[in-house]
Amino acid sequence: MKSSWIGSFAALALASCSTSGAGSHGGGAPRKYLLERVDDVGIVQVYADGFANLTREQKTLAWHLYNAALAGRDIYLQQRCLVGVEIRDLVEELLTHAKGVDPITLENVRHYTKLFWVNNGPYNYVTAKKNVMRGSVEELAVACEVAEANGAVFPKEEGESVGGLVRRLGPWLFDPDFVPMVTVKTPRVGEDPLEASGCTFYGEGVTLADVEKFEERYGLNSTIVEGPNGKLEELVWRIGDPEQRIRPGMYAAELSEVARHMAEALPFAPEPTRRALEAQIRFYRTGERADREAYDIAWLADNDSPIDTVTSFVEVYVDPRGIKGAWQGLVSYEDPKKARLIKSIAANAQWFEDHMPYEDEFKRPGVKGIFARSIDVIVATGDAGPVCAIGINLPNDARIRELHGSKSVSLANIIEANTNSASPKARAEFCWDDDEVARAEKWAALTSDLLVNMHEVIGHASGRQAADKPGEPALYVKEHYSALEEARSDLVALWFLRDPKLKELGLVDDVEESSLAAYENYVRNGGLQQLRRMQGTDQLEEDHMRNRQLVVRWIQANSKAIEERVRDGKHYLRVVDADAFREAAGKLLALVQRLKSTGDYDGTKALFDQYGVRFDPALRDEVLARYAELDVPAYVGFVFPRLVPVYAPTGALADVKIEYPLSLEQQMLEWSGRVDPPRN
Repeated sequence: MKSSWIGSFAALALASCSTSGAGSHGGGAPRKYLLERVDDVGIVQVYADGFANLTREQKTLAWHLYNAALAGRDIYLQQRCLVGVEIRDLVEELLTHAKGVDPITLENVRHYTKLFWVNNGPYNYVTAKKNVMRGSVEELAVACEVAEANGAVFPKEEGESVGGLVRRLGPWLFDPDFVPMVTVKTPRVGEDPLEASGCTFYGEGVTLADVEKFEERYGLNSTIVEGPNGKLEELVWRIGDPEQRIRPGMYAAELSEVARHMAEALPFAPEPTRRALEAQIRFYRTGERADREAYDIAWLADNDSPIDTVTSFVEVYVDPRGIKGAWQGLVSYEDPKKARLIKSIAANAQWFEDHMPYEDEFKRPGVKGIFARSIDVIVATGDAGPVCAIGINLPNDARIRELHGSKSVSLANIIEANTNSASPKARAEFCWDDDEVARAEKWAALTSDLLVNMHEVIGHASGRQAADKPGEPALYVKEHYSALEEARSDLVALWFLRDPKLKELGLVDDVEESSLAAYENYVRNGGLQQLRRMQGTDQLEEDHMRNRQLVVRWIQANSKAIEERVRDGKHYLRVVDADAFREAAGKLLALVQRLKSTGDYDGTKALFDQYGVRFDPALRDEVLARYAELDVPAYVGFVFPRLVPVYAPTGALADVKIEYPLSLEQQMLEWSGRVDPPRN
């Protein structure tokens, strides 16, 4: 989609050919990045070194925005699961009142809770399938009774016992077949995607056929339910505004807290940031599209302020229809030293647009307002973390983008943490020969940055709709839009990675070898390595994974660029002709752009059905077996810095310090207010 959040599991694959498990800072002792493993998830610490260099006013602004990002976390839990907050409260209360609880049961709860924290609920971020707790309902009920005697306060309904609570939540916790997927975009025969999905954007009994006949006023920020009269209605996500006679809506309490912290930030914000925050607060109150557009425009105009935030309803990946926005909170500051690459690409956006391989009618005649930044993340919550992006491009609204431009951002310290926590073991396992290994070692870091930045800056910001298909392309290609847009942006990057223009811009000194290394890495990941995350299913649901498989398998089937080879019973995908790869990428890009621009739903569905959804389970099992020998994480969740306020004797905020928890459990329990930060 236009805001391409390339999941951290993708970054891990990109980085895995050239990194070690620890890094150092300033020549000192090695820092701890990879903190622990939970099944196939790596828990990784993020560092934000530049925070100490900010002014007191900037730190104070960041502090208030940090609290705003934390205040909205429960919105996303509710969006991903009907009982997400109840489950969180149950397991956290148990963990913090565990004296006398059976050790095996406690370990089962702790294991499940860590996965819950990383994935913001019971559903796996990558596969969309539900994680289940080890043990039994009976064992958990006994443990909760012990914890309640210790003072735990559980989220019981009126008149409900703690045993009744556990039995009510039991199917969500222990039954893998009870609401098994958070998002179903390719339903089984006879299955409705809205009813089959665990996300809560649609009320009970609301089907896709119902919604397609319903005219939404609040597409991004509402839940569609069946009203008392049997007709569909929208429950708008907003605070409400008595002066405008706007009634409160869903998530009013959480949004009120977010808005309160944003209002406290206003006195410390530079004028452009203040205007954006005021517009955001106004949108939270009214929920109106016009106010959201005003916020988007104000946020785009804020290009020079060091502190930035994206705390709103943004990405639509979780919605089976690709319409409803998931809540996220992201706070960052700019790192100008790391911004040369991304700013150079943005400065030449019109040249790249003019040299796209698709039809002229789909090219933008005047690319405008592409702003590029390299940032360090302070905190990311909701849909933005703990599983975090390495690059973003916003806003998503196609009309705003065409009229006012877009902002492309590279998340520098997330990339750094990924790189320093990844293992080099997969390099030798999936590279065909020593030459491929050597190219990966030499080029992986640079070409990964190039691919991500071109994907964001000139990928998502490129192209335009056909005159007879105006507005949001998601309305035309529907549930396939996010995957189609990710494929399109990847293909833009792959097309230009081998262009001499990159050498002319001083971005890379050997375009031919570096692009070959990038193609090899992309093919290894999209055609083989990502299958390790698909245990227990035979189809891809996550949009980035669909996108990558589509690109690799289409190029393999429609060119002579890729050969599939077998050695010692192991499969390899070998890029044998980089020029042919680029040519095929250009042809596929032209096709994908045409599908998007013309709103061709049937063509898009057919393309993904043939290349992007299904995979060979036997090949998946082989990849799993090979990774079992490597013992490396499939994806990562991050532990973010802790901001600590320092108060003067008068009670005024005098400074803000930054610390590093080095513990997922400590951070999550702090965020929930169940434990206090350690005192120095």
